[in-house]
Amino acid sequence: MREVTTKSMKLARDLDGMLDEALKRDLLIRIGWGRSGDEKPKSGEIGAASHLPKDSRVLLLGDLGQCAGAMNDGGTFTLQGSADSMLGAFQRDGRIVVEKDVSQRAGHCMSGGAIIVQGSAGDETGAGMKGGIIIIRGHAGKRVGAGMSGGTIVVLGSVGTEPGLGMTGGRIIIAGSCPPPGEGAAMRGIESEEVSEVSIHLEPMGLSMEEDALVLTRSENSISPSIEIPETSVSEGFENIALIPSSSERLPLHTSLDPFTLLMPMGSEEGGLLFPIPWLIETDSAQSWQGAAESEQPAIVRSSPRACDLLLIGEDELVKCSEDIRGCAGIVLDLDGVPPMNDAEIEAILVSLTSKMGEDSLVLLRDGVDRVDHLFRLVVDLDLDGAIIDTASPGGSRAAAALPRIGLAARAMNLTGHGRHLLIEMDEAPSSEDLLICVAAGCSVLVAPPPREGLEETLQWLRSAVRGWMVGLGIDGLEKLNRRNLRALDHDTASISGLRLIGYDRPLPMWLGN
Repeated sequence: MREVTTKSMKLARDLDGMLDEALKRDLLIRIGWGRSGDEKPKSGEIGAASHLPKDSRVLLLGDLGQCAGAMNDGGTFTLQGSADSMLGAFQRDGRIVVEKDVSQRAGHCMSGGAIIVQGSAGDETGAGMKGGIIIIRGHAGKRVGAGMSGGTIVVLGSVGTEPGLGMTGGRIIIAGSCPPPGEGAAMRGIESEEVSEVSIHLEPMGLSMEEDALVLTRSENSISPSIEIPETSVSEGFENIALIPSSSERLPLHTSLDPFTLLMPMGSEEGGLLFPIPWLIETDSAQSWQGAAESEQPAIVRSSPRACDLLLIGEDELVKCSEDIRGCAGIVLDLDGVPPMNDAEIEAILVSLTSKMGEDSLVLLRDGVDRVDHLFRLVVDLDLDGAIIDTASPGGSRAAAALPRIGLAARAMNLTGHGRHLLIEMDEAPSSEDLLICVAAGCSVLVAPPPREGLEETLQWLRSAVRGWMVGLGIDGLEKLNRRNLRALDHDTASISGLRLIGYDRPLPMWLGN
């Protein structure tokens, strides 16, 4: 773990520990000063003061890194210093005041509350904004308000090129110089009602809005082309792959079998997540599951996790997950479900989330198989516990074709050699063969949705079927499965998977040497 990550986690946990008492006693939390009042400013911490609850108040001295004050849910955060990118990102409510400059994408995708920057702001300030107000006392960079759908941005200085690019709602008020608006935006003069409305926010700071200010709104004449994201699917699963014994040994029916899979956090000897069968069930919530098998089987959920569940976090869950996150076995950050972010911003989001969890919790990333190299690099660089690879792709994918791509990328990064876990995701409830093929291919667990009905019966049957397959394959533990137990049933599957062709019992020549 990097030094900045370590000190950021410490700051986040210290602040989290002070919040309850401060809320009860209505106290201001001061960070960056010693007991005698001497200044001890923070420097470069990421994900600081995130998920502030309603009525909390935090004053911090220092220059912070990425995602300061992110996911604010009603608190007041005052920063006597500057901040790097994505200040106040995904804010739902509350107030953030920064006394110096901030970097790019301040207020990214915020939906409420207020952000006030006494200095200047970088590029794409308020990009993706849905509501609330941002006030920039100085200048703003390029593409201010890009893609915003609601809210108000006030810039008392000048702005860079393409302001309002792709905006579909909201407004940008600019008191300084303004270049021609970006595509989809229109420019007009400010109206007297708008001057009065903005003055409510400016006058307490001793500022005013000139009557010659400009306002950018969505252009009525432009036709914004709608964007339809193609649906992803798996057109063919593992039905053309067979399981065979890798040795001549036979097991008697009374053999003690170990069908369990344990996912352990990196560098931890305690905790972990135990799977009776290697299936992580994907569902919105598992709280209603009452059956014996259902209650033991881990799930990946979006809300109300049990102690044995992983919490899947996309953009919609970033703010509201702050309470759920404390009672789950770990989190999965869905890179396909959040706006594009660089490595430092992703790490800052993870710091703000994992600081609220136990030391033995799992932290994974999820993305599509088409981006598996980038996904695995992030897992290694950010020192995470593993990854979920979604085999679905636009137009339909073949799961067999994903196996060599995952395997080669994992081998290049030596993921499994360092104790990291690979989970492969399908879009239909699995069979017992699917579960074992997944394990034999080098993945710890298969992620898939439950059947439409009869989950308890399905789990009971799968437990029995997995044990039957283990006896038939001559193995007493799932860790003994490997690619030697797999055969492609036809030439086409062998050519895209690199598996040995049944009857030929070796990979096709094109795969030899790889």
